[in-house]
Amino acid sequence: MIFNETSTNKSLVDQLLGKGRPVKLNDIRIPPSLKVILLAPHPDDFDAIGITMRMLHRNGNEIYLAVLTTGVSGVEDVYAEKTENQNKAAIREEEQKESISFLGLDETHLTFLRLENDETMHMAMNESNFLRIKEIWDRHKPDIVFLPHGNDTNLDHQRTYAMFKKILKTETKPVIALLNKDPKTIGIRNDVVTAFDKEEAEWKGELLRFHNSQHQRNLRTRNYGFDERILSVNKKDADALGLPNQYAEVFEIEIHLQVEYK
Repeated sequence: MIFNETSTNKSLVDQLLGKGRPVKLNDIRIPPSLKVILLAPHPDDFDAIGITMRMLHRNGNEIYLAVLTTGVSGVEDVYAEKTENQNKAAIREEEQKESISFLGLDETHLTFLRLENDETMHMAMNESNFLRIKEIWDRHKPDIVFLPHGNDTNLDHQRTYAMFKKILKTETKPVIALLNKDPKTIGIRNDVVTAFDKEEAEWKGELLRFHNSQHQRNLRTRNYGFDERILSVNKKDADALGLPNQYAEVFEIEIHLQVEYK
């Protein structure tokens, strides 16, 4: 499919593929009519790119969050008093509800898919899981999708990207994909960034601390919190990209069309 001259997507693609890398998402006009979906392998993946999500929410874009798995392995027994996995999942889901409420996103835009795990306790690569992801994709028909980069040590991140690529095999609508950098990302092109300052970093830190089970686990095992874990990556990326006194959420872009964009 080739974008026609009146397509709002075409204008956005022109800006995203403009000269110079990285492109600052802050400087791009994103049509508020474009629908956004975030495929989050776990609760808290949304918040890792919270500044970008807040920017799009303020821009008027409809944002839908699909949390694919419960992420129970992130809740330590010392935190949850050796509770059952079902209750650990409820803890993480409640944290996600609280964080998106803080951002201002309506809870009706949040779906917990609770996909099946395999014997390794990672998201199973089976047809039933794929169909459930495909169902929510077809329900919202997104123009822009955010998800973790597939080149990542986290198996759920790898499999989320693989599921997304499988969806594209039958998708006829143009899709802009933004693959975000995570502390476990192995390699990524610095195509697009959302830059933010210290004041916005403080807001993002508060957003991240809603995931208290992860925050406490990081404090106990790493001697720094979940907020610092994410923001330190954002600060290092901004420094490496020559963005002084700033932080940056980094993305690799993929433009998915049926034929080459012209």
